[in-house]
Amino acid sequence: MNKVYFAVCLGALILGGCGGGGGSDSNPPKSSARSSSSSPVVSSAPASSVSSSISSSASSSAVSSSSSSQSSVAGFVLGADLSWVTELEAAGKKFYTSAGTETEAFQLMSDLGMNAVRFRVWVNPANSYNNIGDVLAKSKRAKEKGQRILIDFHYSDSWADPGKQTKPAAWTSLSLADLKTAVGTHTADVLAVLKAEGIEPEWVQVGNETNDGMLWDDGKASASPFSTYMKNYADLTTAGYNAVKAVFPNAKVIVHLANCHRNDTFRWIFDGLRTFGGKFDIIGASSYPTHETSWSATTALCLANLDDMVDRYDVPVMLTEVGVPWDHPEAKAIMADLISKTKAVKDGQGLGVFYWEPLAPPGWNGGYTMGATNNQGRPTAAMAAFTEAAATQK
Repeated sequence: MNKVYFAVCLGALILGGCGGGGGSDSNPPKSSARSSSSSPVVSSAPASSVSSSISSSASSSAVSSSSSSQSSVAGFVLGADLSWVTELEAAGKKFYTSAGTETEAFQLMSDLGMNAVRFRVWVNPANSYNNIGDVLAKSKRAKEKGQRILIDFHYSDSWADPGKQTKPAAWTSLSLADLKTAVGTHTADVLAVLKAEGIEPEWVQVGNETNDGMLWDDGKASASPFSTYMKNYADLTTAGYNAVKAVFPNAKVIVHLANCHRNDTFRWIFDGLRTFGGKFDIIGASSYPTHETSWSATTALCLANLDDMVDRYDVPVMLTEVGVPWDHPEAKAIMADLISKTKAVKDGQGLGVFYWEPLAPPGWNGGYTMGATNNQGRPTAAMAAFTEAAATQK
């Protein structure tokens, strides 16, 4: 264990370990965020190049204080990741109210109490989904409904998650310096396209479920030597952060990890980012509690972790992905518990909850079963938890 890693890890050892694998810095504590049986093949058309001076625009401190990062002015976030919506519509899927009335997707979400949406961005995907054109089209629809927007950069041509953080094909041979430039340029280009259409995201996520860094192998945080690779990850994160601030100075930048119940993972990554100057405004987390033995014990650990993040790093927190099986008998109770626990985060620093792909019907994309839509295209009980939470905010 090198000296830098020991300094980063010492505090985490108190709460049950750092780096997993018996404390090895090459094996961060992590597990899969959700069971996604297949990865959709999605979109192309890179954004038009936008020349921006990025590095000079973000001279702020490494981490924004919690007081400046909150989104409380607009209330608690009840959101949905709707990245699949255009693909679902192209496949002929229709969406209905609980009573069976066909309703446009974004209107349905608004009617159910959702006040925000999240869209993933892939660099050069294979088909027409999740590229800048697709993200722009969805963002326009969200803006028309008055919904707040979170943009989620994967920095990949397809899925990025704890088990894979594959570089875009066009970036594979880049040096680290050029990779940081590519992150900044891609981020700024996409956001500039949104800005030109009068769309202003409230939050931007730099990386998706980066439990072991991103853009492997250069940004793989657990690679050896730790002092090199964790720093690479921190530098890549900062490149994205600075690009966001260059286009939208008021947007809050989220760093997002899977497995909200794993405090050891969160401390390992965020201690590393802090040590090497990585910038972030909000800590995001995924929670799919039915993957664990006891969902209630898992959500309790999630709350304890979120409270620790607020204490340790002085930033707000958010559940940027949650989900349960569409037919789970306790779906509503589980979602209500996650919403309640996020609202209970100390000092009001729990900003909100996003359900991941609630419009997905059972078995969509080769077998995904954790959407919140039944076989008739109607909302499941999970959505009732959001509707009831929204009613208390009016």
